Amino acid sequence: MTSPSHEPAGAGTSFRESSLPGHSPAVPPPGCPAHQGPRPAPLYGPGLDGDALPALYERLRAEHGPVAPVALAPGVHAWLVLGYRELLRVAREEQDFSHDPRRWNLLREGRVPADSPIMAFVGWRPALMFADGRQHRRMRAAVADALAEVNGHELRRMVRATAERLIDSFAARREADLVPHYAHKLPIQVIAQLLGVDERTGVQLAEAIAGTAAATADSADASRRMGQVLLALIQEKRRRPGDDVTSRLLAHPAGLSDEEVLHNIVVMIVAGNQTTKNWIATTLRILLTDPALRSSLTGGHLTVDDALDLVLWRFPPTQNFPARYAVRDLRFGGQDVRAGDMLVLGLAAANTDPEVLPDGGRPVTGNRAHMAFSAGPHTCPAQDPARLITRTAVDTVRHHLPDMELAVPEDRLVWASSPWTKGLAALPVRFTAPHAARHTAAGPHTATPHTPAGQGDHR
Repeated sequence: MTSPSHEPAGAGTSFRESSLPGHSPAVPPPGCPAHQGPRPAPLYGPGLDGDALPALYERLRAEHGPVAPVALAPGVHAWLVLGYRELLRVAREEQDFSHDPRRWNLLREGRVPADSPIMAFVGWRPALMFADGRQHRRMRAAVADALAEVNGHELRRMVRATAERLIDSFAARREADLVPHYAHKLPIQVIAQLLGVDERTGVQLAEAIAGTAAATADSADASRRMGQVLLALIQEKRRRPGDDVTSRLLAHPAGLSDEEVLHNIVVMIVAGNQTTKNWIATTLRILLTDPALRSSLTGGHLTVDDALDLVLWRFPPTQNFPARYAVRDLRFGGQDVRAGDMLVLGLAAANTDPEVLPDGGRPVTGNRAHMAFSAGPHTCPAQDPARLITRTAVDTVRHHLPDMELAVPEDRLVWASSPWTKGLAALPVRFTAPHAARHTAAGPHTATPHTPAGQGDHR
């Protein structure tokens, strides 16, 4: 699979630096990114879910232009990059926008509480997500090469087998909630297998990850448990390497330390699990609620990949991605950004930027210039296996439960509250007896040549 070109059809090449006029400025604290603009809009709170966020983006775009002041927590201010071209610049130009949170002016000035929820996302770790330049290239090479060695045929069979076990666990009830019973469980079980984790340890890892992501009083303990499980895995793979991602990271010529391997695995797990879960659930929702799309898919006019890309354009699993830090003072998107200011990548908002969308405001089928995987040197290195996992998960449940339908009216579906990711809180369905021809979905179990994930598996 080739990397998408990040310039959609109809997009020009000019870089817009101006913004729309704002209101009379409030007086924020000194050093705040909104030092010359209106009071930052809160990007936190229970009201920010999949229904409310699109309207917020458009309001901010109308008031401020492509870069808007926001608050990530009380007193914790940043810039939200809403413009497509502006986001491309932030993602591509490391000389102006660093990934290292130790540059963050609010953190250096001691103005971010140690227990602030934002620190779970932006606390520095020795991982590719927090590095620039040579150090980033070194760690990214190890991660990308380890993932490239994943056999696409084997991964597809692994996902199908996992999906079938999950379907078997609820099929007799003829009803299920596909978020907790399917979309939530499948990615982490597959990721654990790719890492070389045995089933018992995989359960422990899944529980620790769920506790870490819950952002409760127990999250710190869950995070420690996750670290302990992964450290034990790394020590075991040092002694007895296998054909798995962990062993490949340890053996890579980049020479990653155990600590670097651990934190890069954490990034892979946290980023891959949550986003793939949302991608699976949202794709299934669209197929269940859009008869025209479902008919086009059944009739062969559209492919599952077309549906997957529609989700990435309209409902990207990651809404907003922290963070970049300005290396110097600069005028950007009509705002005066100071050195050390945080910029949040508004992936979902950039996808709906009217400056680049075709006439009618809807992306063209087959166009993969969306921002769901970011852009530039830090484009997601796992997008090919993530697509294969999501496509296979969607295909498998559609094959085994062909008459599946929503168990509640569409307008009663609820999105989980989060300014960072967009995922359903529940997707209740009902169905009759599952399809019996399992071997048709799984395909013949014969030896196949090595095919890296994402290559040779387009439909």
